[in-house]
Amino acid sequence: MKILLTGTTGYIGKRLLPILLAQNHEVFCCLRDKNRFYYPKMLENKIHVIEVDFLKKETLKVIPKDIDAAYYLVHSMSDSVDNYDELEHTSANNFVKKINQTNAKQVIYLSGIVNSNSLSKHLSSRKHVEEILYTGKFATTTLRAGIIIGSGSASFEIIRDLVNKLPFMIAPKWINTKCQPIAISDVLEFLSKSLLNPLTYNQSFDIGGADVLTYKDMLMGFAKAKKLKRWIFSVPVMTPKLSSYWLYFITSTSYKLASALVSSMTVEVICKDSKINMLLDINPMSYKEALSKALIKINENNVASSWKDSLISGLINGNITEYLKIPTKNCYVDKRKIEINDREFTIKRIWSIGGETGWYYSNWLWSLRGFIDKLFGGVGFERGRRDKYDIHAGDTLDFWRVIYANKEEGNLILFAEMKLPGKAWLEFKIIENILYQTATFKPKGVCGKLYWYSVLPFHGLIFNGMLKRLI
Repeated sequence: MKILLTGTTGYIGKRLLPILLAQNHEVFCCLRDKNRFYYPKMLENKIHVIEVDFLKKETLKVIPKDIDAAYYLVHSMSDSVDNYDELEHTSANNFVKKINQTNAKQVIYLSGIVNSNSLSKHLSSRKHVEEILYTGKFATTTLRAGIIIGSGSASFEIIRDLVNKLPFMIAPKWINTKCQPIAISDVLEFLSKSLLNPLTYNQSFDIGGADVLTYKDMLMGFAKAKKLKRWIFSVPVMTPKLSSYWLYFITSTSYKLASALVSSMTVEVICKDSKINMLLDINPMSYKEALSKALIKINENNVASSWKDSLISGLINGNITEYLKIPTKNCYVDKRKIEINDREFTIKRIWSIGGETGWYYSNWLWSLRGFIDKLFGGVGFERGRRDKYDIHAGDTLDFWRVIYANKEEGNLILFAEMKLPGKAWLEFKIIENILYQTATFKPKGVCGKLYWYSVLPFHGLIFNGMLKRLI
């Protein structure tokens, strides 16, 4: 079958794609930027990559007519805190109009549980998108999930950050809100088994795990799994804005995502029924089992996808391709070079930089810079990296975004997503037996120029030390 997959580079899409391929489907992957997508060459006969932006009607013409079904996994929280609902509705309307012109029999949409009369803006927007999809000529299947637990999921990473960092927590009152978390592997099973299954056509289903828990229960469950002693107290006076800042400063989440999540955490998200479990013969696992699987994946360095690699975690709003060409005009440049003895060793060191490995020299200064960035509303230094040893274009690397990564060329380009009075790039490039390390900064006004000269003394220490350690 020919399947259209939207949200291919997202947390769910990255994990759903190999399942669809294993079922021998031909998959058309929709991306706003081809350079953010990596897949093994052996799969190129089964994968068709098409550049599509559902906010721009003119880009939709590349979607083929002869598709059999489509997955709609598009969300727009990364674009704006204020009007992401409008963007989601525009995307959905454009999607429906285009899919109506194809042979698609079914569209599957992953939404949020909406069984409350008082919905947050986030959940209300999801429900409206669902209503738009049901206006199409095709059959629509909506799967509504609450908190998704899996290595790299936003919810799991927030739980992990809070428990690992805070022995004592003074938490907002929504810590006692009930929800029904579900393992990522169960979500993927529901998505794959619903495909072209007439029993699921034109219906909405709540999907959840085996347990109904409060957020406090989930935090304490994680602490138990990690054998940590933790104490949690709730206070009724913390406003949604303060709650958002609390999550933002303590965890690796962005303020955009924290705001959307906090508005949803005041609403109970519990499945109305579980009829789809019997319909598709699925028995969702418990929260304890979901945690265990996620922790095993992390320990094995086998995290297939992470929410941090989506653009919602950083400052880039457009395509990363726009940042690929490093400017030279009106820029400050710190360029250093060193002779290398072992190319393979050096590339391995470069490709392992950041995250748990650190930056090889004066890590405390890098951490301090990340802390300062967080104070000014930036991404901070908490995002780390998805994989300890490998990186691809689009991945996050602490407060950097990977723009280009080619091992054969020995070339890695990073773009700074920290708060800066300008734009900054860091490039590593091996030519013959010489490693070139180049920091480029394009200042914005007088503040940008002052910033460059204020950090210049640290460059000599940090960049020179790092260069030597890389070889």
